[in-house]
Amino acid sequence: MMIITSTLELELACAELTKSNFVTVDTEFLRDVTFWPQLCLIQIATPKMGIIIDPLDSEINLSAFFNLMLNPSIVKVFHAARQDIEIIFHMSRQIPTPIFDTQVAAMVCGFRESISYDTLVRKLLGQQIDKSSRFTNWHQRPLSSKQLDYALADVTYLCEIYTILKAELEQTKRSEWLKEEMSILENPQTYNLPPEEIWKRIKNRLKKPQELAVLKYITTWREHEARSQNVPRNRIIKDETLIEIAQQQPRTSKDIEKLRSIHGSWKHSDQSKKIIEAVNTALALPINEMPQPSYKTPYSEESTAATELLKVLLKLTCEKNKVAPKLIANGNDLEKIATEGDKANVIALSGWRREIFGEKALKMISGHLALGFLNNRIEEIKI
Repeated sequence: MMIITSTLELELACAELTKSNFVTVDTEFLRDVTFWPQLCLIQIATPKMGIIIDPLDSEINLSAFFNLMLNPSIVKVFHAARQDIEIIFHMSRQIPTPIFDTQVAAMVCGFRESISYDTLVRKLLGQQIDKSSRFTNWHQRPLSSKQLDYALADVTYLCEIYTILKAELEQTKRSEWLKEEMSILENPQTYNLPPEEIWKRIKNRLKKPQELAVLKYITTWREHEARSQNVPRNRIIKDETLIEIAQQQPRTSKDIEKLRSIHGSWKHSDQSKKIIEAVNTALALPINEMPQPSYKTPYSEESTAATELLKVLLKLTCEKNKVAPKLIANGNDLEKIATEGDKANVIALSGWRREIFGEKALKMISGHLALGFLNNRIEEIKI
């Protein structure tokens, strides 16, 4: 095992790594007390070598690593890549490319949804990973040999897993399926959601445009604060407090004092003044510029029944094609297909998903495909 703690060591190691047509990559990080993840370790392997980079060392410049991540001739292999790529993007403002995510590839090859790395190691390689170091504080130094071995195992087994899954995708002619999925991970917008859009992620039952406008403005304010201070969002203000503010719409300091979820000196802080300012700005908007509530149309008995049939069709299709259902459609997607048909804006009606499921789903709701019980199993019946 090679522990890289200097720029020169990293440059030499990366020069050696570029001799391979793929590298496996993993990171260890902490984000309990920060908004942006704190990168603590980088692990990289090829079939011939494995290294650990210590990004916390004051003597190291990571430029050689970032250049390796951008080398178009080398496939970067991750397992559950999103958080690793988010860290790399935040630090370098670049997305590694090309990417191969073994968790997504496994779903395309018929493994269950969101399969874990250690489960994949066990199923494909017959090996058991020692997980006793999984709750390590990766920011602490020094790290023990056992902890470093555990970290490196996250990329060494990945080399063989990549080879197996890549061969399976090529044999089943599904490499393009995975390529479609990787295009999402390679899109900077996946990791760069504008602060003005964060409010849509907060679960709420607000129904008035005024409430939604306030929620949007105070959530946007919180997002800017969290990013600039580099602290978790809930350290600024919790989601439930945002919802209470959206409902109560405090416009003065006295109104702030009445809020149940805000206590103590915070009520008289600069933050409370900024909240009042955000609330007043939101409520000053013309009604037609405020976010409008999305009312879910009640589904008829017929569309509900159609949705249930589509669930059966999806399960049948996925079993036949050996692909995880989550990769094709969820319950909401099926409801939209049942009610909106070909006009439904769902991923199941585009690309490879349409080829294996979407077309059949549309035929079913239009009465040109049925399901029947034949020879003790459910079968598709063309009408």
